[in-house]
Amino acid sequence: MDSRNSLAASATLHCLTGCAIGEILGLMIGTAAGFSTAATIALAVTLAFFFGYLLSVIPILQSGAGFRVAVRVVLLADTLSIATMEIVDNAVMALIPGAMHAGLVNPVFWLGMMIALAVAFAAAFPVNRYLIARGKGHALMHEYHEYHDDHERHEGHEGHEGHEGHEGHDHDDGTGEHHRKDQS
Repeated sequence: MDSRNSLAASATLHCLTGCAIGEILGLMIGTAAGFSTAATIALAVTLAFFFGYLLSVIPILQSGAGFRVAVRVVLLADTLSIATMEIVDNAVMALIPGAMHAGLVNPVFWLGMMIALAVAFAAAFPVNRYLIARGKGHALMHEYHEYHDDHERHEGHEGHEGHEGHEGHDHDDGTGEHHRKDQS
């Protein structure tokens, strides 16, 4: 598998994890609270975006980027992937007879969810691959992950002195603006 495919698979799995956490939590809350189907789906989609973004923001913040930069990079990197995943996932769930109304204790719901998430992964992978090939999507985040990995390696061998070599490193946040890694 070439590096773009590997990065696209990793990015898609990353989005899938956040989406699955948010969707399942939203469906559990909506079902337990007795929300309508539309309200439950809206909550699940909202939480899918929230957790999808959250799982991406954390490592960027750990790399030393400021909160605003991290949020901007994640919005640029993940929105299309998460949107694709959510549209496909919910469409598949709606097409599987009884899956949306099966309830959380019914195996039909969980089987439908597994099928829907697998199809959503298959739909979002080419989206991520396309974005990465053009230096967008998770390619924007890759720089932050590499910086964090290098930073940890240097700190492990040199203590805080290793960090000094990375402070002030300029980077492009995907908007064409250059920022310094040590800014908030």
